[in-house]
Amino acid sequence: MNFAIRYLTEYAYDAPVSDNLNALRVRPATTSTQRCDEFSLRLDPEARVSRHADYFGTEVLEFGIAKPHENMSIDVRARVVTSEPPEPLERGWDQVGMASYREAGGEFLIADEDRLRHSDQVDEMVASVRRNTPIATLRALDSLVVERFDYRTGVTYVGSTVDDLLDGGGGVCQDFAHLTLLVLRRSGIAARYVSGYLWAAPTDGGSDSMEVQTHAWVEALLPGAREPVWVGADPTNDRLAGETHVKIGHGRNYSDVPPIKGVFQGRSSSLLSSRVTMSRLDPAASARP
Repeated sequence: MNFAIRYLTEYAYDAPVSDNLNALRVRPATTSTQRCDEFSLRLDPEARVSRHADYFGTEVLEFGIAKPHENMSIDVRARVVTSEPPEPLERGWDQVGMASYREAGGEFLIADEDRLRHSDQVDEMVASVRRNTPIATLRALDSLVVERFDYRTGVTYVGSTVDDLLDGGGGVCQDFAHLTLLVLRRSGIAARYVSGYLWAAPTDGGSDSMEVQTHAWVEALLPGAREPVWVGADPTNDRLAGETHVKIGHGRNYSDVPPIKGVFQGRSSSLLSSRVTMSRLDPAASARP
């Protein structure tokens, strides 16, 4: 599929601020099933932008605005082509136990919720989704998250934990992704958090342009024909990730891939407005040659 994406973020400060330093992770990644053909960033006030890849390979755009200002806008536009990933293979657990798998999984195997209050509930989920193959386990976990938890906005926030989701019984995509990561890692499956966009309109008919939210899902390292492969899964929608998912980057959790992170100097509060518009340009396009 061929998408045009616009991500517009605007800040209004109630008093002048200065030395406004920001790091953006907003450029769609290029992968085996995704290609970013065009990308542009417009800032107001204008600023010089530097680029680098972070530890996990996500492109980071950094800029600073030194002079006093009361408004700031970040206007991101991209053209992306996606295609469906190959169907995951039904391989057993043998490969997951190999040293080569543990080396490939690295830090994405570490379940770092040491102070989890509801550890017994997570352990119960680990046992209940265990199947004969890792891919079947991943699919079962996707379904379990949708069955047990409600999608509700306003009940969690950026800093919410897995315990908050388990306490409240509801949350948003970020919360579902963090829970899925924890269950997979406790199952011995390496898993990473993915940030991006999701085209949620019907594939046949419907609108060709719509406002969406930034989205979160996971990628699990599953046995392949010769070596393990990363497979995307979207627990919010009980499905594997496909051509309607546009990836920006990945990390251990949300804090590794926030779209925008910044600080400024001044005694001021800010009003933030942000919106993402996705337009479907050519549903027949493919990222593969």
